[in-house]
Amino acid sequence: MSSSSARTDPGAAADLNALVRDLDARQGLPLDLFLLVSRLTPMVNVDLLIQDDAGRTLLTWRDDESFGTGWHLPGGVIRFKERAAERILACAHEELGVGVVHDAEPAAVVESVRKPDVRGHLVSLLYRCRVTSELDESRHATDDPPAAGHWRWHLGCPPDLVEVQAPYTRYFSQP
Repeated sequence: MSSSSARTDPGAAADLNALVRDLDARQGLPLDLFLLVSRLTPMVNVDLLIQDDAGRTLLTWRDDESFGTGWHLPGGVIRFKERAAERILACAHEELGVGVVHDAEPAAVVESVRKPDVRGHLVSLLYRCRVTSELDESRHATDDPPAAGHWRWHLGCPPDLVEVQAPYTRYFSQP
């Protein structure tokens, strides 16, 4: 970058330096900083393809600014120095309250470049997983529309799957 395109503000630079010095990125980033980083670089995330013996797929309900409202595969952005396997286990615990086992290699790698600048470039690693403990029944989606973060088993792809996960429709069993 040429010096003519760089903007300098000594106070802002000192604030940023203090923030970076005190940051433990392995714990995740403060939201504002995460959104800034997501405007500057692709985000790598894991998505959990959890299916049962009946061919149903476990999805959770999402309602957020970045991806909209609808069903989605549980998943999340890999933190700094975190292995994909660690993020898979953390997502299963955080979103579903369960343990999982997963394949060693992703079933798919999907790159998504979307219109918004914030969280607009994603590289998603899809892992096949199996639940190893009981699902948290307090999060079972019984209402329509469900509450954000609630889960439900689906046979086939629901029509209200969040758009960014449309490449995964071929992994859903048909009813």
